[in-house]
Amino acid sequence: MEGPSWRAVCFAVLCVVLFSRPAAGIRFVIDREECFSHNVEYEGDTVHVSFVVIKADTPWHYSEEGVDLVVKDPNGAQVRDSRDKTSDKFEFIVQKRGVHRFCFTNKSPYHETVDFDVHVGHFSYFEQHAKDEHFAPLFEQIAKLDEALYNIQFEQHWLEAQTDRQAILNENMSKRAVHKALFESAALIAASVIQVYLLRRLFERKLGTSRV
Repeated sequence: MEGPSWRAVCFAVLCVVLFSRPAAGIRFVIDREECFSHNVEYEGDTVHVSFVVIKADTPWHYSEEGVDLVVKDPNGAQVRDSRDKTSDKFEFIVQKRGVHRFCFTNKSPYHETVDFDVHVGHFSYFEQHAKDEHFAPLFEQIAKLDEALYNIQFEQHWLEAQTDRQAILNENMSKRAVHKALFESAALIAASVIQVYLLRRLFERKLGTSRV
């Protein structure tokens, strides 16, 4: 029995290139509440979700309060939630196809910048086009490779967002340290000036008393 031809292999690779499913990653600023919608076409698909609170709108604010994320299905029923977190990553199986809503709530008095990513894993395209017995295992392996590549991209995006958050935190901490040092130096100089002034007044009084 002959294996799949090079033409079949090229066709399968072309399918991966043309029908790839991009992940939906965005970065936005939240005041109190922001909601996003994502359409999932097939029941049984796996939805991968991640978010990272990158920074607040003021360099002086640092908090681990985080944000809330609630995921609802097309009927409005809650399917997953994440509470008071600065970053999280999870997945869930779609029970009902249609538009799913992802709503963020910010409890902080400051605006927060959030990196949000959604990826839906689905294999049906390869199953529908695997008509020949030679194509079936080929498409199955291509599908697994396709999903693995998207999982790597999804993970990489989340790690990059975490790195951005840490870099901003480090920069803000450095700025606060510099400002604290400047403030302490200014306070020390002011205290020295006051001490010199008080000592001069004290000596002037003693000198005036001794002359009398």
